[in-house]
Amino acid sequence: MNVLLECLSHTPLLGHFDPAQAVLDEVIALQRAARERIAAFNPELVVLFSPDHFNGFFYDVMPSFCIGAGAHAIGDFGSLAGALDVPFELATGCATALIDDGIDVALTHDMQVDHGMAYPLEHLIGSLTGYPVIPVFINSVATPLPTFKRARMLGEAIGRWARGTGKRVLLIGSGGLSHQPPVPEYADAPAPVRKTLDGAGYTLSPEERTSRVNRTIAASKAFVEDPRTLHPLNPAWDKAFLDMLEAQTYAQLDSVPNGVVSAIAGRSTHEVKAWLAAFAALAAYGPYRTSHRYYREIPEWIAAFGALSARPLGA
Repeated sequence: MNVLLECLSHTPLLGHFDPAQAVLDEVIALQRAARERIAAFNPELVVLFSPDHFNGFFYDVMPSFCIGAGAHAIGDFGSLAGALDVPFELATGCATALIDDGIDVALTHDMQVDHGMAYPLEHLIGSLTGYPVIPVFINSVATPLPTFKRARMLGEAIGRWARGTGKRVLLIGSGGLSHQPPVPEYADAPAPVRKTLDGAGYTLSPEERTSRVNRTIAASKAFVEDPRTLHPLNPAWDKAFLDMLEAQTYAQLDSVPNGVVSAIAGRSTHEVKAWLAAFAALAAYGPYRTSHRYYREIPEWIAAFGALSARPLGA
């Protein structure tokens, strides 16, 4: 077997405001099991699809997709901080192959990543440098957003490239499912917030970062007490999305407008495009089978939390 897929929701609130112990134990157990599968697979390369939350990408330049040929994690919300082990030549070769394949992807030699990428590396691998990793950013919060169709095509192109490397490749999709945490929208933001969204957020002070953490924790506590304070979670949407991934019918999403998804499941639900791209990459290896599906609404984390594994048929 040359490819394994693990998709997992992430949360910055782990350890800050947790659900009941039984629920927390479930999540820890599913992450431990996935980590064991990955260790047994022993990948030679990880391709990590993930969004950002206005910590590494801002409106000074906001690409739909970006490949990191180098990357460092900022350690927001107490997540892991430091350099990722990014193979420069492989990453630049991947970006070149995507452009040759008709996908207009940006490239950075120093991608600044937040918990969206650090969380799966910590909980599925154990460190930022456990294996060589190519980080693939998918814009999921800053309008205008890429479409589901383009995210699918990005994944397919990366899958074709990854298969051609002949390496054992681990595909990780990090994000989603339905949720809408208090991420500001540019159109309605006051001037100081707009300045942050325009690029000042690259270098927030420790005090500003602490304030951001505290605001998010306060929002999660309010959401638990009164679900009307934020956009409600949508288990019907989430389960239908997981069903499409399992049945390999996710191309149905090509015609779904971004605004519709935002309206019915929350603006940050577009993080599922990381899952979509990962599964589209897996499909480049042929038909697949899924396993270890997990789903639970966790209002303490302002998210519907899920996980799904897959590998090629016959593997």
